[in-house]
Amino acid sequence: MDRFRSIQVLIAVAEEGGFAPAAKRLGMSPPAVTRAVAALEDHLGVRLFSRTTRVVRLTETGARFLADGRRILEGLAEAEASATGAHSELRGEVGVTAPSMFGSLFVAPIAIDFLARHPEVSVRTLLVDRVVDLVEEGFDIAVRIAHLPDSSLMAIQVGSMRHVVCAAPSYLAEHGVPKELADLLRMEAIDFSFSIPQRQWAFPVAGRTKIVRPPARFFANSAEVAVAAAVAGRGIVRLLAYQVEQEVRAGKLEILLANYEPPPIPVHVVHVEGRRAAARVRAFVDLAVERLRAETWLN
Repeated sequence: MDRFRSIQVLIAVAEEGGFAPAAKRLGMSPPAVTRAVAALEDHLGVRLFSRTTRVVRLTETGARFLADGRRILEGLAEAEASATGAHSELRGEVGVTAPSMFGSLFVAPIAIDFLARHPEVSVRTLLVDRVVDLVEEGFDIAVRIAHLPDSSLMAIQVGSMRHVVCAAPSYLAEHGVPKELADLLRMEAIDFSFSIPQRQWAFPVAGRTKIVRPPARFFANSAEVAVAAAVAGRGIVRLLAYQVEQEVRAGKLEILLANYEPPPIPVHVVHVEGRRAAARVRAFVDLAVERLRAETWLN
């Protein structure tokens, strides 16, 4: 059996969860499907599935090979479509991940517009506040607000993000406006962290890092909750600029201590495969880069 057909069999077994349902889907006999997978495993010298009497599951190596195999078949289909002139409409799925609040505010509208432009394409989003491994988890594109480590992924910077301290005008009217970092120690902070409470803020001062620990009574692992608490006058909060952008524009929050802000954090659109990425992935990346670069608060 040729390699492309073997990959098709692998995909069917993984998606159907067994050899018999995969055989039915492919119009093959169950023994033929079993032999095809065994032959592919022998060729590669690795186990692609772990098998019990009831369950067939991909191994870690199998999951990686499945993701690569899907891209190989998609690339073949795209090349054939291009050669035959059938490439006028994009087809297939685009997987996109981004931080939860950023994704809801800015990536989701891009995805919705992309669906309207390309009716044969589907979009799968994962909006979570952790680093998603694009290859391991089967996604094509990520928006990352971070200094990126070296990797094989293609990264396009679309702007940068400030890390700001802010509070509601009502809170400042009662407690005063902080002018120096030491002023934070007499104020009440809203402690925001996705995991454990941080209880400290770091600021660059004269080439060094100064740690300030303002007192806090409210701890939140949700940016939306932290913003709501700040708007309600419960204290001073430190967040990324996009998380308070709407409230600042509306006058519900004021940015403080701007002269103590660290350098802005770069924002990238990251994707797999570079120039060899599927046309639909490149099209989504192009739209995302265009839209995000147009956001003035990212520059």
